[in-house]
Amino acid sequence: MKTKNVIVEDYNLQWKNEFERIKSELLTVLSGKINSIEHVGSTSVEGLAAKPIIDIDVVIDKNFEEVKKALESIGYIHEGDLGISGREAFGYNNKSHLMVHHLYVCNKDNEELFKHITFRDYLRQHKEERDRYSSIKKEMASKYPEDIDSYIEGKQPVILEIYKKCGLNR
Repeated sequence: MKTKNVIVEDYNLQWKNEFERIKSELLTVLSGKINSIEHVGSTSVEGLAAKPIIDIDVVIDKNFEEVKKALESIGYIHEGDLGISGREAFGYNNKSHLMVHHLYVCNKDNEELFKHITFRDYLRQHKEERDRYSSIKKEMASKYPEDIDSYIEGKQPVILEIYKKCGLNR
């Protein structure tokens, strides 16, 4: 579900509510089967500009097949790890009642999950870094409105600097 056009918006208070709506639907089939449902990515950081897409990590304890079946029962489609080991992606159809979202399932000890949570929490606690990251995202979206790869590449130096500050050395 990669969009061709790169659209970055100022933070929207509705994103938190939209995450809760998606989480609520997920819990109808995942309750008791998972550790947590984490709102990650830029929409999870109050005040941070973001592409209007909710990123969600479903945290499990080595029961992927059970969780996969439950997600499939409500219309999610397993897409594999998309090149990131231990993070299983799910697409969907017929979810127009929910905001556009990316859904991933990770074991609780997954490195990518750890990065998502650490980065999110650091930005939530460090306004100056959050604002700097917002600026580069807006700048790159303006510079590369139809080139997601260049947009991502342009943000990378700032992301790596923030990774160092929060102890995530790649």
